[in-house]
Amino acid sequence: MSVHVTKSQNPDPYAAADEIRTSFAETKPCLVLFFASSSYGPDGISAAMKNAFPDSMTIGCSTAGELISGHMLKKSVVAMGFDSDTIKNVYADTISLDSQKSVDTTLDNLTGSMGKTPISLDPSRYVGLILFDGLSGAEETVMERIGDRTDIQVIGGSAGDDLAFSATYVYLNGKAYKNTAIFAILEPSKRFDILKTQSFCSLGKKLTPTKVDSASRKVLEFNGKPAAQAYADAIGVSCSDVSSRFMKNPVGLMAENEPFVRSPQRVEQDAVYFYCQVREGVDLEVLSSTDIVSDTKKAIEEANKNAPIEAIINFNCILRTLQLEQEGKTDEYGQIFTDIPTIGFSTYGEEYIGHINQTATMLLFLK
Repeated sequence: MSVHVTKSQNPDPYAAADEIRTSFAETKPCLVLFFASSSYGPDGISAAMKNAFPDSMTIGCSTAGELISGHMLKKSVVAMGFDSDTIKNVYADTISLDSQKSVDTTLDNLTGSMGKTPISLDPSRYVGLILFDGLSGAEETVMERIGDRTDIQVIGGSAGDDLAFSATYVYLNGKAYKNTAIFAILEPSKRFDILKTQSFCSLGKKLTPTKVDSASRKVLEFNGKPAAQAYADAIGVSCSDVSSRFMKNPVGLMAENEPFVRSPQRVEQDAVYFYCQVREGVDLEVLSSTDIVSDTKKAIEEANKNAPIEAIINFNCILRTLQLEQEGKTDEYGQIFTDIPTIGFSTYGEEYIGHINQTATMLLFLK
């Protein structure tokens, strides 16, 4: 297996892409995956990467920060190149987030070109990779439909724009797209696995959404009470202080004692807005943050014991990055991946069995 990673911090997109091409000179990648700061113009960086790798499929997105083996970065491009000994086949297309039928069309087109149907894909041979326009609010609908149509695991992240919350982009073969997802089906040559890690423990306090506006990701009531007040009561603070505790005390949908995190965004009147959908009537537990560095290090070490890791694609929530910055631990986090070829980015949401927050979802390529 041959996986190469590199970065460039040259502000010129064509110069940055050329630096990356030079770093990959000894390999002929069939796929180049890249994550680029929003400081690079979307059309420029996507075109530059395709120009540098005309014979490769190029897939990427804008970010809220980048990650490469040993380092968390800003205003950079990070890239991973896969040769044909690493990825047997890759199939990719766009999903328009304007159309509910686009998921089916893309899935049918991709699997049709493989001579298969979505439901016939072998989950042990294929894995899905998805990148969303991070401001679309469409992740749940798309992930739910993909899950209805195929049994392969799908992992990914929502593009960022360095916290401007203005415009995020996804990239495919030289073009830049808004209100779009890029969906790829990979056939790795060796085994792979998915790792989900989050740094929270349950406080044992339940909040049940009893009145919800799912379309706007807004909870009006928890436990039959105004949402903001119920949340404040659960964590023992005043209603005026509740939003200051959201990062350290989100809520989680528990599955086999594992939280799937839903992060509150803001309070508006008595309602609480979230970064992902919350379903009415589904119990949530209030969480308390633990140490991101030690938890992630432990998760990687455990995964490595089961099967040596060859490379990692890391979709790391921007809220985790902000917490690491507040705690002065970004260098420590980057160093977890020093000895493993890794790229990743700070996302506006993570994809794995739906759309989640304050989590790192990682695609592991195994030796």
